[in-house]
Amino acid sequence: MNPCLSRRQVLMTALAASAAAALPAFAVAPGPSLNDLAVATGRRFGSCVGTGRPGTLTGSFADPAYRDLLVAECGLLVPENELKWGALRPAADVFTFDRAERLLAFAKEKNLAFRGHTLLWHHVKWLPNWLNSHNFGPDPVKGVEKMLTDHVAMVAGSHKDRITSWDVVNEAVDADTGLMRETAFTRHIPAEKVLDITFHKAREVLPKGQLVYNDYMSWEPGHAKHRDGVLRLLEGFRKRGTPVDALGVQSHIMVVDGGPKYEETAWRRFIDEVVGMGYDLLITEFDVNDKGLPADIAARDKGVADYARAYLDMMLSYKQTGDVLVWGMVNKYSWLQGFTPRADKQKQRCCPYDDAFQPTPLREAIAASLRGAVKHG
Repeated sequence: MNPCLSRRQVLMTALAASAAAALPAFAVAPGPSLNDLAVATGRRFGSCVGTGRPGTLTGSFADPAYRDLLVAECGLLVPENELKWGALRPAADVFTFDRAERLLAFAKEKNLAFRGHTLLWHHVKWLPNWLNSHNFGPDPVKGVEKMLTDHVAMVAGSHKDRITSWDVVNEAVDADTGLMRETAFTRHIPAEKVLDITFHKAREVLPKGQLVYNDYMSWEPGHAKHRDGVLRLLEGFRKRGTPVDALGVQSHIMVVDGGPKYEETAWRRFIDEVVGMGYDLLITEFDVNDKGLPADIAARDKGVADYARAYLDMMLSYKQTGDVLVWGMVNKYSWLQGFTPRADKQKQRCCPYDDAFQPTPLREAIAASLRGAVKHG
């Protein structure tokens, strides 16, 4: 390796050469990588990566250009779906780690850290069908506790040397009501106890790990009940001595119809209350839904970048905000393309790189916010 070139420059050059036949040349964004910028203030920058449908290798991870981009820009990866119940447990007595292991092996080879997502997605829609109708036995209270603790022991315990930060519980608060979601587990024990059991077992398995409650409450209008419900949950954790270290703020922000609208005062009040209880913060799943912006790409890219900059500048003004992860690096691999398509059927411009692996204005907005961030810790 030329000692005058950084690892990132070497990787970008190789990526441009390998992708040249199928894609425009990869544009090396000027300056340091996003992870280098994050590290300068005590954080890490990362992204999700996915293997696609079970039994296939069709997700972003299958694209060598995407893998090279992860190495060039990131210091931290998180699996998109591979460690969720639906991917791991096709049946009550079966664990399938093969897809997650592909990602872990890649991260180890490239010297990238790895986050865990998630030990419990407390949402009926996203739990496997067998669980939603599961018979927990003659003593269902003990049956629920055993299933939860066995799952955490198996999943977190099997990877405790490689994954030390976990979204232990994901989305337990109903966004519409602010109340706790009901699942197969809560037919037998209260939702708060379900979560407490999961966190306590995670602490037993990872005594020095970072244990995170993760949710998608946001700063757009219409999220007040969700924010209030999350605050009640976090207050309850503290009162009960539940070992939760941080709030994962997913940060799937959205430009609503008519242009950017957000409730900064209410959002700051929410964040202030969270950190006031002693919680750290992570940005765990950042992207920008551009459905409220016009079709013109230049105007849309500027709108996305400006909106992202306002949000990230605010979040990174808190010293408690640690790692920053985007939910995808390249537009065409974003979950938003299928989950919430634009009415005009154009692709969302939601990630820091476009389909041709060129940096978008969003990439520079993220970089600028990281440059201006307060030091973490």
